[in-house]
Amino acid sequence: MVTLNRIYTRTGDAGTTRLATGAEVSKSDRRVEAYGAVDETNACLGLARLHTGADPDLDAMLARIQNELFDLGADLATPAAADEAPGSRLRILDSQVERLEGEIDGLNAGLPELKSFVLPGGTPAAAALHLARTMCRRAERETVRLVEAGEAVSGPALRYLNRLSDFLFVASRWANGRGAAEVFWQSGATR
Repeated sequence: MVTLNRIYTRTGDAGTTRLATGAEVSKSDRRVEAYGAVDETNACLGLARLHTGADPDLDAMLARIQNELFDLGADLATPAAADEAPGSRLRILDSQVERLEGEIDGLNAGLPELKSFVLPGGTPAAAALHLARTMCRRAERETVRLVEAGEAVSGPALRYLNRLSDFLFVASRWANGRGAAEVFWQSGATR
């Protein structure tokens, strides 16, 4: 349980923050950028959920994902130690990635085959889910940059972000009347 009684501390006024380990880093640190983009994705999902209440199954998936994104943020905010015992830190698990894959398959089975690229839009829920998808892709890119800089990131965390953006694409199609309200790209239509 987390208790937050004091909202401002003034400790970040000089442009630094602390990771979950207590290490002080710049607010522009790659790790902070990665978990910050995860937080932005979560905020986009909160917006999307303003429009998904009529679909209790989809809304429940999104509610669970919002909680998992907090777990992912904690994972990214806690660099792995070489001597870290399995299960000693909050980390994303392969089972969470597998659950997303199952949900993608389940939603996708009820959708028509795509014959063109889809433009973000259609229903308010679909548009918000597309926004969340693009933010998730940004979070994935930031996490990849973190890995490329030699920082330790768990494999399941990176896979979760990749799979989540796929889930959000399929969920946006689902929220567009199971594909009926989709807006399709018309290649070269404005030439």
